[in-house]
Amino acid sequence: MFEQLDHVGIVVHNIDETLKTYCEQLGFQLLEQVEIPEQKVVAAFLDGGNVKLEIISPTDTESGTARYLANRGEGTHHICFEVDDIYAALAELTAQGVRLIDEQPRQGVHGLVAFVHPKATHGMMIELLQKTH
Repeated sequence: MFEQLDHVGIVVHNIDETLKTYCEQLGFQLLEQVEIPEQKVVAAFLDGGNVKLEIISPTDTESGTARYLANRGEGTHHICFEVDDIYAALAELTAQGVRLIDEQPRQGVHGLVAFVHPKATHGMMIELLQKTH
């Protein structure tokens, strides 16, 4: 079902300060930064050579990401795996009784996405991504 690891998502309070740390001090390359109004976040994608990071910061105090940050603090938010067919992957997970956040995929920055609930995976939120090529 999972093709490969696409990225690791990290939630932070201040994206600008975080980008200074990761890009200027740690040597990551900023690939793109986008605001995602429907999710009430700004996201930056970084290249670290053999891994990509998605740095996420809420743009309000009421979104799910803002609540996650308030409850758990900064750090790992999710891991994202690329899938060939997100509909088939969601159907398989549902058939296995896996708890999902998204029963249907939605449009993300790089394609269709859906999230597996962290309670189903021992505390780690998993994002499924079917890339738009």
